[in-house]
Amino acid sequence: MGEPILSVRDLVKHFPVRDGVLFKRTIAHVKAVDGVSFDLQPGETLGVVGESGCGKSTLAQVLMRLEEPTSGAATFEGRDLFKLRGAELRRMRREIQIVLQDPYTSLNPRMTVGDIVGEPFEIHTDVAPKGSRAKKVQELLEVVGLNPEHVNRYPHQFSGGQRQRIGIARALALRPKVIICDEPVSALDVSIQAQVMNLLGELQGEFGLSYVFIAHDLSVVRHLSTRVAVMYLGKIVEIGTEDEIYERPSHPYTQALLSAVPVADPAVRGQRQVIRLEGDVPSPIDPPSGCRFRTRCWKAADICATEAPKLEPRTDGHLSACHFAEVKSVVP
Repeated sequence: MGEPILSVRDLVKHFPVRDGVLFKRTIAHVKAVDGVSFDLQPGETLGVVGESGCGKSTLAQVLMRLEEPTSGAATFEGRDLFKLRGAELRRMRREIQIVLQDPYTSLNPRMTVGDIVGEPFEIHTDVAPKGSRAKKVQELLEVVGLNPEHVNRYPHQFSGGQRQRIGIARALALRPKVIICDEPVSALDVSIQAQVMNLLGELQGEFGLSYVFIAHDLSVVRHLSTRVAVMYLGKIVEIGTEDEIYERPSHPYTQALLSAVPVADPAVRGQRQVIRLEGDVPSPIDPPSGCRFRTRCWKAADICATEAPKLEPRTDGHLSACHFAEVKSVVP
């Protein structure tokens, strides 16, 4: 593998929990992201999956510099993302864009579609001369499968799938190299999900994009991803290729997630062993010592409480953070 386009090392984001009326004092921290590391290659899609509240969206916000990290490092094409300021930060924002989760609230209802898609050109004035912006907006709408003649319509005049296409067109406006997709299809019907997923795949091939694709639907992530990272309580517990994660998972949490995926074929459904996890997800304010999954894990032993497992090659070679990692084949 060549030089990664985006490299993240030991990324941490803690949110303070404050108490008091007149004099606020910090009494704890929500450990939303707690030591995440990964590389994203040019033209690759890295899927990020996990339960709600595991830190996926916070990871996206920190990478976009919408939230400042507590600690850690991230480099984009060799530049330190978290040290950029002013004009340098603005130039970097051209290269990394985001598609947000909710197509209904991520578009300004008072702006026309033409204004929404063309807004990046107003901020980055040197990207498109003023006289050519209207044409570029129409071209972008056509690229994502919308009628260019609808530039003067408002978001409420479009369906959910069409609104998400508008969000994708806005993200494409500055010709970025990386797009962070924060659950872009979770609010859409299944049939519309497939259309948006296929569109993202076509755009990746056409423009050479790299995606960080965040979702909680494992089947959606598998459709688009080259590699998959599984998050639990602020940490990546397993990362590997699509085949390694879906066919040969080694971390107990990944195995439990995959066992819960519905199977359409009744003949195969009875062959799959469903792993039922006991208890609730611990609070990110006070996560368990050692391995964070140990309070729900059937393999937990004394070492799991005292020593946090490292994310390192296990069994068949892909990275897993478990003292007792063991490859388990999954019935497709």
